[in-house]
Amino acid sequence: MPNEDNNTLESRRTGKRCVRRRTVLGAAGTGIAATALAGCLGGVGGGGSDDGVFKIGHLAPTAIPNGRGSQRSAELAVGEIEGDGILDQEVELVAENTQGDTSEATSVVQRMIEQDNVDLLVGTFASEVTQTIADYVGERNVPFLISGSADPDTITNNHGENYDKFKNIFRVGPLNSELQVEGFGDYAEYLNDRHGWTDFAVLPEDAAWTTSFQDGIADEFKGRGLNVVYENTSSVETEDYTTFFDDIEAAGADALFRFFAHSGKGPDVGAWSQGEYEFALEGTHVASMSPEFYAATEGASLYESTNQSGAGGVAELSEKTMPFVEAYEKEYADGKPPSKPMYMGFNTYDAIHLYKEVAEEAGTVNYSEELDTIVDTLQGVSYTGAAGTIEFFGEDEAYPNDLKPTRDDSDKIENFPVTQWQGDGSVECVYPSADQTADHVAPEWM
Repeated sequence: MPNEDNNTLESRRTGKRCVRRRTVLGAAGTGIAATALAGCLGGVGGGGSDDGVFKIGHLAPTAIPNGRGSQRSAELAVGEIEGDGILDQEVELVAENTQGDTSEATSVVQRMIEQDNVDLLVGTFASEVTQTIADYVGERNVPFLISGSADPDTITNNHGENYDKFKNIFRVGPLNSELQVEGFGDYAEYLNDRHGWTDFAVLPEDAAWTTSFQDGIADEFKGRGLNVVYENTSSVETEDYTTFFDDIEAAGADALFRFFAHSGKGPDVGAWSQGEYEFALEGTHVASMSPEFYAATEGASLYESTNQSGAGGVAELSEKTMPFVEAYEKEYADGKPPSKPMYMGFNTYDAIHLYKEVAEEAGTVNYSEELDTIVDTLQGVSYTGAAGTIEFFGEDEAYPNDLKPTRDDSDKIENFPVTQWQGDGSVECVYPSADQTADHVAPEWM
């Protein structure tokens, strides 16, 4: 595997002997390290037994900023807990680049479980990857904390049909897409209150995680007395958005809610800004969560908004938010993007710290023999992380083992921050009100 930016781990095989290579990750001299443990046939103490080393497998496409930020966040978390360890075991990070590809991710997970004997899996960005590996991970019983993908079918089609098989899989974040539909409904009402906007367009990319938006967001908006004047989907390969934008403007939309995790990346905001289209850009755009996106688009992202776990590291969501962000910046701000964790980084960091707390409360990490104890402890946890409160739906609820929304006194979802590019490239949290650092601003040409 190519070591593109010194955060892809290397390994080599020599017959049946396991050769460990310890590689320092991130900024030089940080002392944060991860161990590649590939090539072991068998291994010591598999199944989460106490062999003196607790191994965490991190899964992400590390060639892109979101995945890179997630791996760095895993490094930070491991660095913070390695002094005490987990149940007195040394903690090691096994990190590999899944490349966002289902075949590669399957090979990586098989190596981590069968050769590296990992005790915990954390990560995955693309919902298609999560769905592909879920069956294998469920059969092996290794605890798996999802920290990047949002498709609700990962839970409803697995846990909902065969909970006992998939009970080892939990989602730490983000909120699943069906819950996000409700969150965006709340946010649309905020935009209506703020600007008087009533007419909205919806443009999800064609991907597994956007099915809920394709199927449900129009009804959600209409149920709140708002109008949906345009609906369409776009290919993840789309590079020219002008036809979409022309039609959206002609439909009279006040704002476009687009849902882009694998697409957009600049051509969308470039066309929108240069054309000064008479609608705001809202929704989710993963590329825009990178702190370097404003500069990369030469300011074209000004006024663009996106939902993101962690609120871009600009709002104090808990007492742990800013210490985490500051620690990340200290280690990585001078390296390749992102200079802040991005949403998956927040969730990964919280997942590792949460599992340490769960393991200590359960008194075991032996998932082969005591998985039910671990699962029961996860089910009962209420953990305050850098991105906010983490609690999980129960076995008999709508989304077993999925992240629960937190709600305010009006029953609106709170753990659903929205940020906007403002000023000279600053990021502000504009929603919800409890976390606001600034009010939402309409594009000046509107």
